[in-house]
Amino acid sequence: MSEDGAVGIVLVSHSAEVAASVAALAKGLSGGAAAVPVAPAGGTEGGGLGTSAELIAAAAASVDRGAGVAVLTDLGSAVLTVKALLAEGDELPEDTRLVDAPFVEGAVAAVVTAAAGGDLDAVEAAAAEAYAYRKV
Repeated sequence: MSEDGAVGIVLVSHSAEVAASVAALAKGLSGGAAAVPVAPAGGTEGGGLGTSAELIAAAAASVDRGAGVAVLTDLGSAVLTVKALLAEGDELPEDTRLVDAPFVEGAVAAVVTAAAGGDLDAVEAAAAEAYAYRKV
């Protein structure tokens, strides 16, 4: 695909509800970010807690517009599942990256940056910078 779209964002959580809620929050806080494709990939195919390589791959394919896909995860096995998919090399769209960022704050920063036209490097950097957000 040519780079004519926004960076796609996949949010991987052990919970379908958490992934969907963080996706809605990030899009809402970015003014809706209608042009930014965001897909949750939470839980297992049966609706339980866990991670699913199939759900992650489907979510990544659904948000791929040719500008790359940023994948943010919540906890341990979500990271391992994405790393395994990246290592396989043919399950995820080209230019898919696992982004080291806090899940909620990173998702918001990633969606806002993608909505502003940021490329994959900028989206990754903005999400990673969320580790430095101070709350007190």
